[in-house]
Amino acid sequence: MNFELTEEQALVQQMARDFATKEVAPLARELDREGRWPTELVRRMGELGLMGVAVPTEHGGAGADAVSYALAMEEIARACASTAVIMSVNNSLFCDPLLKFGTEEQKREFLAPAASGDKLGCFGLTEPASGSDASHMATFAEKDGDHWILEGSKNWITNGPHADFILVFAAHDRHAGSKGTTAFLVPEGHPGFLPQPRDHKLGIHAAHSCTVFFERCRVPKAWQVGEPGMGFKIAMATLDGGRIGIAAQALGIARAALEESIAYSKERKAFGEPIANKQAIQFMIADMATELDAARLLTLRAAAMKDRGVRHTQQSAMAKLMASEVATRVAHKNIQIHGGYGYSVEYDAERHYRDARITEIYEGTSEIQRIVISATALKG
Repeated sequence: MNFELTEEQALVQQMARDFATKEVAPLARELDREGRWPTELVRRMGELGLMGVAVPTEHGGAGADAVSYALAMEEIARACASTAVIMSVNNSLFCDPLLKFGTEEQKREFLAPAASGDKLGCFGLTEPASGSDASHMATFAEKDGDHWILEGSKNWITNGPHADFILVFAAHDRHAGSKGTTAFLVPEGHPGFLPQPRDHKLGIHAAHSCTVFFERCRVPKAWQVGEPGMGFKIAMATLDGGRIGIAAQALGIARAALEESIAYSKERKAFGEPIANKQAIQFMIADMATELDAARLLTLRAAAMKDRGVRHTQQSAMAKLMASEVATRVAHKNIQIHGGYGYSVEYDAERHYRDARITEIYEGTSEIQRIVISATALKG
């Protein structure tokens, strides 16, 4: 197995690292404290090709691969988890399904402007009463000639308050379960599409999410993605790729926490010497570094499989499960190493801890990942 990056992958990684270090990291604490949407950073990510990393150039993207995307995501998340998840949603949950399932007209009208960063996309699957159980949703699509009429609501829609487009899923046949779901594109400002004020959350404060309502929202058949009944298949295929993005986000958070732990342990003195000389600290750092590398290898494996066109459902679930739980553990130990300062908002340790926690929940909880992994393993 080749662990070396290609020249193109290394260039994408370095470009993302330079941007994250010089432009993202200096704003991260302010964005978190104020809960401010990072307008300038979203614009710059578009200019740098980071909003459609793996989308072919003919559709407005950067024309790179999924491994490059994962590498770039880790770099951005190391600087600011909020900025990274905005990028992740646009890449993984909006551009990727349109690239795979959209018509040529939809790719011109919706994919190209989102992949180039001129517009922003979001993904509407979760509902107030159906998160993990995505096959039973209340949002309904009723056929009306050459149109569909959408009624219902979606919540926790990351990018929702600022997005120009939403890819939304609705049941068109309540008795058909997962086979009765269809996907639709709806642009911001379309009659009956009503985004609500942003949510207030524990972490990722600058990555705004919201509830959106659909009230007699009449959309043309041309905005239907895939055939009727393909919605659940599209959603699950999208999440397979999306979990690679969230795994990479978790890697970035964990890496930031580890690097801060190492730096602080060399500066902080106790009992006449740096705490880095204490075996208790050394063992924590050893565990943090080992788990982070293991999670990164799982993530890059899943991304490489996606690039080869190989089914990667189990591998993406493993990567997301491992990376998200590692992020929480590493962020926890980072606070412990910082002691009282780790609990202070004057340091970044507490921000990483808050940001890490959501990676175990969105785009499939850790429990759902374990179900996916075990189901595949038990099939043999």
